[in-house]
Amino acid sequence: MWNNTDIPLAYIITFRTYGTWLHGDGRGSIDRFHNLYGSPRIASNTNWHAFNEKSLKTKPLVLDAGQRKSVELAVSETCRIRNWSLRASNVRTNHVHVVLTADTLPERTVNALKANATRQLRTDGHWPHCFSPWADKGSNRLLWNEESVCPGCRVRTLRPR
Repeated sequence: MWNNTDIPLAYIITFRTYGTWLHGDGRGSIDRFHNLYGSPRIASNTNWHAFNEKSLKTKPLVLDAGQRKSVELAVSETCRIRNWSLRASNVRTNHVHVVLTADTLPERTVNALKANATRQLRTDGHWPHCFSPWADKGSNRLLWNEESVCPGCRVRTLRPR
């Protein structure tokens, strides 16, 4: 059944760790000019990738078990405090997936999750730097009904909450 409101039932939110997928990467990349659904990624470019690697302030962040636990705690706490319904989450070594229902725009949701995860990483002694441990922005997909929410939780190999 279709949700006839202008409010999605849930979001799938994904954000990456600092420096782990740079423009020019062999996997391709997305920027603000190549961000339409179904549009091709930016092609690999070794010179651009090398330039971006040299521009990093520190080595790319690959989350270890303790860091992943800190991020999981921050995600669940953010959802609890803001009364968002956390449906599933999975913190990987270089990115985070979250499926949730929120009463705010997905961009603000991403910002809140990243900000609180950063604070928790710093509190737990896992991120000593003054800049963000996350790549800019993040991706979100709107889920309009239960038929799209359930596969969203499974496809991303997320742990249901």
